[in-house]
Amino acid sequence: MAEEYLTDDEQLEHVKRVVAEYGPWTVGAVVLGLAFVFGYRYYQGHEDQRALAAAAQFEGMASAVQRNDQAKARQIADGLSKDFSGSPYADQAQLALAGLYVDQGEDANAVAPLTAVMDHSKDGELKRVARLRLARVMIDQGKPDDALNLLSGDPGAFAARYHDVRGDAYHAKKDLQKAAEEYRAALAQGNGGGMDAALLTLKIADLGLASTPASAAIPAVIAPATTGPAPKANP
Repeated sequence: MAEEYLTDDEQLEHVKRVVAEYGPWTVGAVVLGLAFVFGYRYYQGHEDQRALAAAAQFEGMASAVQRNDQAKARQIADGLSKDFSGSPYADQAQLALAGLYVDQGEDANAVAPLTAVMDHSKDGELKRVARLRLARVMIDQGKPDDALNLLSGDPGAFAARYHDVRGDAYHAKKDLQKAAEEYRAALAQGNGGGMDAALLTLKIADLGLASTPASAAIPAVIAPATTGPAPKANP
């Protein structure tokens, strides 16, 4: 008999049987759903708290860098790397710490934080930034071949900068022709590459390579035009 034709007492008995049969599964599903919702909210709240804590520490490190307090900056950077490993704040802290070392003329100390970001960051762009900066350090340390090896991969959005640093590496190797090619490639990226066109032009000029003037391509057999009347032929 269809349920809509049951009497009130029969419908009540039917509901009791359904609850008795499926009740435990229904209650379990509800409990599981509530646990998921509250668990997710707790996780989100926990992650938000961690992000705020990491941001506060990074702000403290930025302040230490501005004060040129290397010891404090290094302490905070180490703490960020330990407590918030893999977060963008930890990566940025390592990049800032490396910059501080370079500014202090301690290039060798910049290698470790840059390598850490290059190898372990979850952000592909930050990995490329770290690789680029590490290549500059390699050049300053007299290791242009190591710099070229670092910059042999996909540059992503940093193609112009990669060409520029590769040009510096070839310049350090005294391979001026390849240096010029890299600088011109960087220049060809235009403003979208984020490079200073005037600086690249100066780098190319500083190489001292002879340039071929456009007039040199004109054949020498072509006589210059004259403005006077044509000479008369001898009879």
